[in-house]
Amino acid sequence: MNSRPPTLTARARALITALVVCLGLALLTPLGGPAAAADSGTDSAPRKASSRPAPQPATPTPANAEADRQARPDKDVSDRPPLRIAPEKKRSAKGGAAECRVSDFTSKTGAALVEQIKKSETTCINTLFTVTGTDARDLFREEQMVTVANALRDTAANYPGDNSTSAGQVVLYLRAGYYVQWGNEDQVGEYGPALKSAIQGGLDAFYASSHAFDVTDANGDILNEAVILIDSAQENDRYLNVTKRLLTDYDASYDEFWGMVAAVNSTFTVYFRGHQVPAFLTAVKADQSNLTILRDFAVKHDDLLGTDRSYLVYNAGRELGRFLQHADFKPAVGPLAKELLGRSQMTGRTARLWVGVAEMTDAYDKANCAEYGTCDLANRVRDAVLTVKHTCSDSLKIAAQQMTAEELASSCDSLAKQDAFFHGVAKDNGPVKDDKNTQLEVVAFNSSDDYQTYAGVIFGIDTNNGGMYLEGNPAQEGNLPRFIAYEQPKQDGSFQIWNLNHEYTHYLDGRFNMYGDFAENMKTPTVMWVEGFAEYISYSYRGVTYDNAISEAGKKTYRLSTLFDTTYENTNTTRTYPWGYLAVRYLLQSHPQDVATLLGHYRVGEWDAARTFLTSTIGNRYDADFDAWLDRCAAGNCDA
Repeated sequence: MNSRPPTLTARARALITALVVCLGLALLTPLGGPAAAADSGTDSAPRKASSRPAPQPATPTPANAEADRQARPDKDVSDRPPLRIAPEKKRSAKGGAAECRVSDFTSKTGAALVEQIKKSETTCINTLFTVTGTDARDLFREEQMVTVANALRDTAANYPGDNSTSAGQVVLYLRAGYYVQWGNEDQVGEYGPALKSAIQGGLDAFYASSHAFDVTDANGDILNEAVILIDSAQENDRYLNVTKRLLTDYDASYDEFWGMVAAVNSTFTVYFRGHQVPAFLTAVKADQSNLTILRDFAVKHDDLLGTDRSYLVYNAGRELGRFLQHADFKPAVGPLAKELLGRSQMTGRTARLWVGVAEMTDAYDKANCAEYGTCDLANRVRDAVLTVKHTCSDSLKIAAQQMTAEELASSCDSLAKQDAFFHGVAKDNGPVKDDKNTQLEVVAFNSSDDYQTYAGVIFGIDTNNGGMYLEGNPAQEGNLPRFIAYEQPKQDGSFQIWNLNHEYTHYLDGRFNMYGDFAENMKTPTVMWVEGFAEYISYSYRGVTYDNAISEAGKKTYRLSTLFDTTYENTNTTRTYPWGYLAVRYLLQSHPQDVATLLGHYRVGEWDAARTFLTSTIGNRYDADFDAWLDRCAAGNCDA
């Protein structure tokens, strides 16, 4: 259930710049990039050429967080954020406004704006992360942000350790402002000394309050948001005392409360992004206990390795190692990194710590790899972990961590039979021009934990997702596309490779329907087709009813013409996958000739012509019929 990510080329990296990714997986394990807000389906960061990563976006609702299947660029090791704690499943918004309208906020200033923020639900505040244009300016221009930052100061003065005074909404609004301004500075305007002074006053007051560090469920949620706000406001240097306190105080008493653990974990993002804040590096150089505290955290909490809290130790070791990129810190950090490597191993319970630290030494101190024992890192890890090599056919191979002969045979059989099903639906005439891919490698790790531990160092990818298809450059002789996934037991306990048929559809779709590489395919909005078709083939081929899509059909959330505009920047898991499926199924069933025309354009790279066909020739002509079709779908016509 993962899309084809941008290819591993400089061209793709230049064209697709997703600096922050935060569609949380509420699947099995903690993921990457610290948790952001409470309940939103939005994910992508605005695009901006900047050495500083975007502030944290909003987090999806657990209901929508089936898997992080959005496209990902390959990331340098320095760009991959700390692993994140999975979104909390019990999240509940504060009662308040029954309806959420941006105009309720843009029409107000001063005390009226603060009152509106405080009486709104957190789910409503989360929607503000996506605003643009004049709304962005009206919401988040500096004058408005100063007002809200001062409100945080006033609210924090009597902060009771819970959200009864709506401190959570105030902090979240400020986070949304920094996020939107980062990607839309031309519309919002610059942030200057007035806001810097106000936000420092607000955060100072919050962290000085007597209940700021209460180890409770009610406080944890708000504390986590406030820690993320430190980074959003680029105050990473000023609040190192906060990160040090949380890393020092953390013990088993925190584990009962999601928010408290999330707050501890969010400190690692303060370190991660601090490298783009000069004052942060100056502060750490002046107080190098910030380095030893990361080492001490990893050592003290070694018992978390191999558990569902192992990401905390991984993040501590990784953020320590990241300081190796600075010559001033190498003399202090090198021995500490070597110590952590000596305490852990490439495989087994402590593997996550070893790999995290080793990857940093490889990125930032490769010349001394012999000293660390990390030379030829990617190949060594691959050879040690992916020990199963199996050939299904001349065009399909499997590299796995551990699979039986029966599991290998069933996986090969499933993919071989899917070929015929795919071509029956796509009605293609063979590979698109210049596609020279002749083989596919399927990589299967034992679990999502193993995928997160090893896939990044071996393949240089972000692992904050449910799997990834790497197309490479299909026009290059000898190119080897692969998709990287993991085993996930079915509810009956039987074997399956997670997203196997969805990912394989991406390979077939890219080879037979979409001209060029992923960057080429994304020149115009094609996400509805790319993801919706993969979902359609996966569910239809397996004869599985897509219950989530049927449920969504009854809600009628989107018009068909709206889905034509889906991009990875404006979407969420629900719009991308179940609604992509619904749109593609409708078109295949009701307008097959239009699908043939659309694919005719896609197969030769006529992206503008395809876009014109969707938005002008079809336009909104099918919206009413799609609406009626959704009724029939919800009533049972979309069963397997």
